[in-house]
Amino acid sequence: MCEYYVKADPIQYEQRSRTLRIHGILTTIRLENSFWDILAEMAESEDATTNALITQFHDEILAHKGEIPNFASFLRVTCVRYLRKNMIHLEKELEKSSGVHSIISEGDNVHTLPTTSNPSSDFEEEIETNVVKVLKR
Repeated sequence: MCEYYVKADPIQYEQRSRTLRIHGILTTIRLENSFWDILAEMAESEDATTNALITQFHDEILAHKGEIPNFASFLRVTCVRYLRKNMIHLEKELEKSSGVHSIISEGDNVHTLPTTSNPSSDFEEEIETNVVKVLKR
């Protein structure tokens, strides 16, 4: 199982700092490249820039909690929650369209393997095949 994770491109988990302006104040945020990619995807889905989305998250968490002890961690968790929400949505769509029963619900604590539309290795293709088999059970 770990082989899939170990073979990840090191660029994905390499950290990168970005400086952005939140209400006129320069702020530097350091995240792994994969998280920057997910934030860019989220921003695109909201028709916003990544900086605008991050500013919105900053404002909303500040309004909700009153403080932000670790904003980078908040952004990482937000990315994971975004991916999980999309996975649940896609599974529900699969269930509707094919009659396949759901194996995951929003309250479940599950560990999932990310898949790609173009597997870059036989191992990734095997994972996708096995996920489809599990979903069809």
